[in-house]
Amino acid sequence: MADPTDPRKDTNVFAVHGADPEVQAYAMAKYSRSALSMKESLKELNEQKAEQFLNTFYFQYGHRSIADLAHVAFAVEKLSLLAAIVLVDEQRWDGQERSTRYQNFKKSGFYVPDFGTDAAARTLFIETAQMLFTEYEILSEGMFRYLEERTPKPADMDQGQYDRTLKARAFDISRYFLPLATNTSLGQIVNARTLETQIARLLSHTHSEVRQLGELLKQAAREPAYNVTHARLAEVLEQVRAVDAGLAEKIAPELLREVRVSPTLVKYANANAYELETRAQLRQAAAELMKGAAIAPASVVELLDDDPLEVELATTLLYAHCHYPYKQLREAVAALTDARRRELIDLGLNKRGKHDELPRPFCAGQKFRFDVLMDIGGFRDMHRHRRCTQIEQGFTALHGYDEPEEIRPSGMKDRYRDVMQRAAAAAAQVAKSAAPEPEQNSHYLLPLAYRKRCLFNMDFAEVVYISELRTTPAGHASYRNVAYQMFETTAKKYPALRQYFRVTDVSEPVDLLKR
Repeated sequence: MADPTDPRKDTNVFAVHGADPEVQAYAMAKYSRSALSMKESLKELNEQKAEQFLNTFYFQYGHRSIADLAHVAFAVEKLSLLAAIVLVDEQRWDGQERSTRYQNFKKSGFYVPDFGTDAAARTLFIETAQMLFTEYEILSEGMFRYLEERTPKPADMDQGQYDRTLKARAFDISRYFLPLATNTSLGQIVNARTLETQIARLLSHTHSEVRQLGELLKQAAREPAYNVTHARLAEVLEQVRAVDAGLAEKIAPELLREVRVSPTLVKYANANAYELETRAQLRQAAAELMKGAAIAPASVVELLDDDPLEVELATTLLYAHCHYPYKQLREAVAALTDARRRELIDLGLNKRGKHDELPRPFCAGQKFRFDVLMDIGGFRDMHRHRRCTQIEQGFTALHGYDEPEEIRPSGMKDRYRDVMQRAAAAAAQVAKSAAPEPEQNSHYLLPLAYRKRCLFNMDFAEVVYISELRTTPAGHASYRNVAYQMFETTAKKYPALRQYFRVTDVSEPVDLLKR
């Protein structure tokens, strides 16, 4: 029996289901402006009232936290791996993408960008992508046979489980051939504020596919959503109609009502002029500062030293707009006068509008900063760590590619390297085409083996988390090595902290059948 003196006796906790996302957001926001309970608020609300409320408080008064309360689910299907990397680059994002480990991508197809009137470049693009998929299939089968020969099936292991496990390991290697044009699919659940900033960011991107994706997301938020219950409700309605036609007509509008998940909250999501203008200025500033200097050799993982805040801000602002290692860029920035550094920082702020948030490079002052150079496939896994601040550089063939350790003993070394060289040569030729976006089009032909640079800024807890999680034997060799180097560089600089890591030594042999 409940204790009547218990102060929690009147506490009421319940889940809410069935309310439209914007109506739900309105109901929750009313807690700050009304004494009504959630149930009372939902009873009096409708879509029209929610729209009026949001137009007043969200758009006129800038109460963007209201949009945090409206969560919406999207399916995004048949987009390129390149576009998917851009789409998920939100620090407040939840979702899942097709796995290159557990799915065979040979039938996924690939995105073909616009080549305008340059038919020769388009033909080269398609032929190269088809070649990469053919080689992907050959490598998948070859690596499965190679692993099968060296990993006998335990007597107590089911044949199906054995095959699936080794195929997953084989896909870990063959994914290096997948071009960034490869089609994938993903599902995301985001709040409306993240959706709004995501759409604006996509609409401001350099690649036309990504800009079109922003338009499609905005359209999907405003159009009727796919309702999984409508088919069943229609059947129920027919049963009711057979008994009482009048009642059926009365309840039909509500039963089969179309839901638009976020029509009000995204209606002003447009390309961000601040981002577009700032990107152009910073790209020009980086080119002028480095003046075509050769890219200095750098380690796969470099733990950066602490910098004066002005030096860090100016360097990080330029980092995303070139392909130089952070240390090389920092040396050039540190050699500038204080006045010139402030001018660079001003470039990141002088186009800022009233409601523009500071761009990501201004998340400065984090203790642990790793300049990481790794294959694009492995980066896609590390990209999921959203508790750290990531500053990405663009896609390029300048940094070369990774080669899995299994390639040489499997006898496929020459074939592997030939495929990489052919893909890079075709990409370079496409970049010189007469297409509307030649450089952007060339990126799609880069296989996932090619390297990408990214700055990962984080606190100590995140260093420990990534190092422990990503060094486990079940993980991909690429990010296992990166995570272990993050641990090693941290432990070398701060030896007293080594004892707090529970990492797996990546030099130890791995049982391929343990997941």
